[in-house]
Amino acid sequence: MLPFPDIDPVIFRIGPLAMRWYGLMYILGFLAGYGLTIYQLRGGRKPQIPREGVDDLFFYLIIGLIVGARLGYAVFYNLGFYIENPLEIFMVWHGGMSFHGGLAGALIASAIVIIRKNLPFRATADLVIPAAPIGICLGRLGNFINGELFGKPADVPWAMVFPHGGPVPRHPSQLYEAFFEGLLLFVILWFYKDRKKRDGDVFALFLILYGLFRTFCEFFRLPDTQLGSVLGPLSMGQVLSLIMVLIGIGLKFFLFPLLERRKSS
Repeated sequence: MLPFPDIDPVIFRIGPLAMRWYGLMYILGFLAGYGLTIYQLRGGRKPQIPREGVDDLFFYLIIGLIVGARLGYAVFYNLGFYIENPLEIFMVWHGGMSFHGGLAGALIASAIVIIRKNLPFRATADLVIPAAPIGICLGRLGNFINGELFGKPADVPWAMVFPHGGPVPRHPSQLYEAFFEGLLLFVILWFYKDRKKRDGDVFALFLILYGLFRTFCEFFRLPDTQLGSVLGPLSMGQVLSLIMVLIGIGLKFFLFPLLERRKSS
């Protein structure tokens, strides 16, 4: 068994304001995503996507992601509570963010900007999505530092006793997710982006692989206490992730090839 690192979730305080590691991870994730996207534009390698369009896209994408993540958590994971306490939705410092809701919010906000700026939808999605796993990785590390979203009881040598998980050693499932959904997914997408067959393939592959990795990792993660399993042995996160896989397969192997055939005919 490994000791859980004693890291204060709060980096520093200034009066009533506190900078937390989890919030810092969000900021670093946004900066990394923006930086890697701009890097891909260097040398005019994406002439159909102007720099100013990317700047506007990221501004609204961040807003859509945060709003979608909060609303997604309320709808998917704790709807009854937020119906009874609607003002709690605005109290994000109380915790509760959903990746799937954040993805939906980011896609809606991005689609609005892409339409208004007349950007190529699939090429723009392929430009932005390879950097997303960096933010996911950092977010999972933030979950780990907070000692939240820990795993099921385990007897593996790297199991840990989490501060809020009782005396039982558990899987550090946040680290599993940081590796598979973050680091490994980033490496795959970053190398695949220059080898794709058609526009949109990188985005579709992200949906497929993230969904598969998340589904796998959640077999080691303790389900949300207010929900438990929602479909047989599957958690809400696994159900939503499998829907992502199906959407990604539909886009990559059916819709996008159909669009390419129509374009060339």
